[in-house]
Order: sequence, then C-alpha cells, then structure tokens
Amino acid sequence: MTDASTAYYDRQYNARAMIPDHAQIFERGAKRSKEVRASRPCRLDISYGASPAEKLDIFPAEGRGEALLVFIHGGYWRSRDKSDFSYLAPAFARRGVTLVLPNYALCPDVGIEDIVKQNLLAIAWLWHHGARHGINPGRLYVAGHSAGGHLAAMMLAARWNTYMPELPHNLVKGGLAISGIYDLEPLVHAPFVNVDLKLDRVLAHRLSPVNMPPATNAPLYTAVGGDESEEFKRQSALIGRTWRHAFAGDIPMPGCNHLTVLERLADPDSALFKGAMEMMRL
Repeated sequence: MTDASTAYYDRQYNARAMIPDHAQIFERGAKRSKEVRASRPCRLDISYGASPAEKLDIFPAEGRGEALLVFIHGGYWRSRDKSDFSYLAPAFARRGVTLVLPNYALCPDVGIEDIVKQNLLAIAWLWHHGARHGINPGRLYVAGHSAGGHLAAMMLAARWNTYMPELPHNLVKGGLAISGIYDLEPLVHAPFVNVDLKLDRVLAHRLSPVNMPPATNAPLYTAVGGDESEEFKRQSALIGRTWRHAFAGDIPMPGCNHLTVLERLADPDSALFKGAMEMMRL
C-alpha cells in the first residue's frame, strides 16, 4: 500500500475532517438530547450485561407501542455515547415506536468483534426482558449510523437461534443502515482510525457484512448523504448488491453530509424517517 493510497483512504473515511462544523453538529445533538431526557418519559442506563458499558436507554412509545426500534450509534467503534442520540426519540414515540439506544465498549479497549457480541447481547436481552418494560419484542427492528450501520447489518446477519437456541431465527424484522461501512478492508489502510481498531485483512474480512449472507429475508434499507465521500457511497451500493435478495432499497439524501444525514431521522417529514416507518410497516 503506497503513501498515496493511505492518504486516499484517510481522506475518504475521515468524515469529521470533511465537515468543518462537526463540533457544532455534535453540540446541537447533545443539547437536543439533554432536553429530550429531561422532558420525556425514559428509562436510562438499564444493564443488559455485566460490564459498565453494557447499558441501554428506553424511550417508550406514546400510547400503544406498535414496534421497537434499536438504534446503534456510530463513532468509528471508538467514540460517542448513546446519550448523544436521545433526540431521535420524540418523532418515533409519536408514531407508536419505542426507541432503544444501547451503549457498547469502545476501541481500543475492546475490538470490533467484542462490540458485535455486545450488540447481540443487547438485542437478546430485549427479546427476553422487553415485555417487563412494555416492549413488544416480536416487532424488533434495528437502525444504525456509520459504525452503527455496520453493526445493524451484523444484527441482520446473525444466526439468532444458534447464538441462543431459544431465540427465533427471525428475531430482527428489518434494518435501516445509514452511511454504514460494510466492507472493513479499506480501514486497514486508513491509519487515522486503524490505530485504534487494530484491523488486519483477515479480521476485516471476517467482520464485513458483505462477506456473509443475511440470515433471513428481513428487509435492509440503506441511506447515504449526497455530500458524502465516494467511498461511503460505494459502501452503500456494495451492500445493496451483495445482499440483493434482502435489499429493500436506498433512500436518497441529497444535500446531506455524513453527520447531517442522521439529523433527518428525527424529522417526521424527511424521506429518511418515512423510510424507517416503511421498514416497520407503519
């Protein structure tokens, strides 16, 4: 790998470097999220596992809950927190959707494979214990952004009744992956992030959704911002081709960058929110 190639992948995947106002976008989301936690019913920091990172937040639907959406946050598997994304809850709650935000441990303290296992555990916990929190685990869907898009796809690839025999094989009924990374091999050549991820080509291949089939025909929707890099657009097209029998379509998001595209998920008038509702058949 040449220095020029390394520079290319660093440039293509370093989304924050491409967005001069990324700090302001993060601050805006954090402020809105704090307001949501203060003003709406929620159950925070519920343990789904033994480690301090294995906690989730539940934002109940208003009225009768029609579906459960698990949103997995991004941050290149090494940053961000579930509390940064509480602002997504109100629009879904008003439409009868309970939103669950799981946390997970971060690289380099753990590896991506450990993070995948933590998200498996969180979803299994919801199936086992969701009813006591007013959740219908029979209508469980996943969504995720950036690294969370990768993790959402991994949840659709999971063989649930191999993981735990009592779980239904079709536990996850559909997924929405936003600006995800589904082929991890390019990140091996991106030092800005691989310093923490510690991927080699073998591990990257094993942890890439494009190298495994989806477990069921549960629909996968994708979205990527029109102003994102060519590599993020390529990643989105790639998962659509490789998962074609489960692929439900890409949601065009013109005028959005890697961060502002997620803000659209909180807007009930946006194509992204409407795509999420279509995924959940609502």
